[in-house]
Amino acid sequence: MANTKLSAAKKVKNDEFYTQWADIEKEVNAYLERDPDVFRGKTILCPCDDPEWSNFTKYFALHFQTLGLKKLISTSYANESKIHRTANYQPTLFESDDPKFDKSKTEVCGKIFVLTGEDVNINDLKWDYMKGDGDFRSEEVLKLRDEADTIITNPPFSLFREYFAWLINSKKDFLTIAPRNSITYKEVFPLIKENRIWPGKGFNAGNAYFAVPDEANYADGVHDKETGLVKFRNCIWLTNLDHEARHEPIPLMTMADNLKYNKKMQGKDAYDRYDNYDAIEVPFINAIPSDYGGVMGVPITFLDKYCPEQFEIVGMCENLDLYNLKVKTYSKEECQQAYFAKFSKKGTYDLNASGVIFKNGLLEKVYQRILIKHVGDTNGN
Repeated sequence: MANTKLSAAKKVKNDEFYTQWADIEKEVNAYLERDPDVFRGKTILCPCDDPEWSNFTKYFALHFQTLGLKKLISTSYANESKIHRTANYQPTLFESDDPKFDKSKTEVCGKIFVLTGEDVNINDLKWDYMKGDGDFRSEEVLKLRDEADTIITNPPFSLFREYFAWLINSKKDFLTIAPRNSITYKEVFPLIKENRIWPGKGFNAGNAYFAVPDEANYADGVHDKETGLVKFRNCIWLTNLDHEARHEPIPLMTMADNLKYNKKMQGKDAYDRYDNYDAIEVPFINAIPSDYGGVMGVPITFLDKYCPEQFEIVGMCENLDLYNLKVKTYSKEECQQAYFAKFSKKGTYDLNASGVIFKNGLLEKVYQRILIKHVGDTNGN
């Protein structure tokens, strides 16, 4: 249900999901553990942020001295662009009690918040209206991007592809929250494969809780009206900042031991092989074998535990065969025959979009798979 609601939010551009302080602190600490000076002397930009509601700017303002920051900049989007809030919008006391408050600007102009200097605290955060609406694609924010050393935010998911291109073009360090499926995007996956970006430390147990405006409408069990939090399981952190967790090898068993002792593999007498890739199907992360010499297809959640010293990413099961790994492409007629055999009615089973195995005598598509092999393995390229 949470995933459905996030998709719905993208359709109506309900992108106001405010990240919890504890999640920001946990994630940032992961990079400080690896390098205590990772942010020292840096200018941090938090675009798509609003410290009147969000915690990113508050967190870095409070820790400005401890982190040794040079400058902190954040920008917020004009309220008239926040579709679901416009009708009931009221400026916060932070804005309305300030001498700079301008009723004519409050709904149409973005705001910029800046913190500089050596002897500062969160109360020294200065703000002003921007000339435009604060859209990250505007020339105003583009100049701020080019000034920054590190870009950190929770961007609007409805614009994630545009935001990510904007981010990568900056060639800056970054930390961003992203939809989990973004790791399969053509703009993202090649950078992961090349070890230029990777998932961050991650949310606790994979659960992300975001605060949302009161007007947002969510199903019971997804939105806790008492806390104002919405739970999602399909969000990750993406970054090019290093952290210790990505260098921790995954514990492995042999193929035989996995089949014998792994509860999720019991009942199988062998690993399935793909019909369209020279690789074996590994349906669970804890079933990756230690003794297989060749390519293995693993769930995309593998990236949460991916250690580049242990595994090499060679590609992904996908339609276009961008990595020249397919050994078979199915014809239209074969896709139609596979659909009829599986569902007993006419249709087309898009076998070319994923890895395919034989199951109970039928061709069966598996979920999205990343193709990996052990580092140093010369079998199966």
